[in-house]
Amino acid sequence: MNKTIATITLIALGTAALAHGGVKNKDVLARMEVMKTIGEQMKVLGAMAKGQTAFDAAAANAALTEIAAQSAQIAPMFETRADDPKSEALPIIWAQWDDFATLASASETTAAALAGTITAKADLGRALGQLGGTCKACHSKYRE
Repeated sequence: MNKTIATITLIALGTAALAHGGVKNKDVLARMEVMKTIGEQMKVLGAMAKGQTAFDAAAANAALTEIAAQSAQIAPMFETRADDPKSEALPIIWAQWDDFATLASASETTAAALAGTITAKADLGRALGQLGGTCKACHSKYRE
């Protein structure tokens, strides 16, 4: 579980650390902001799981609800190709659109299914593992 939490935290930190400065394409910037918000919510969950912040079931479930809402925007935001030198999105997204959209939908579905199920700190490891798996499946294939 600690390895999963560490991996999720690194993904979240990497997402949050994206260099948004200098992005010229407004559509790319909007996508980056969605990913940043998801990363911030993953950090909330990771910090609780690692004991860096106190466990709060309501906050954990709210984070999952927000991740689901933001994840619902991923496929629609990528539907029309938009490029920028700062973008980490690989062009293969549009060549393999159906797969990309399925993976994006999996993040939304997983987060939505997990929202409301967190009642104890022990639940966070399972949630982070499941949700992190959906993030990794897409990022490993479609992100630089």
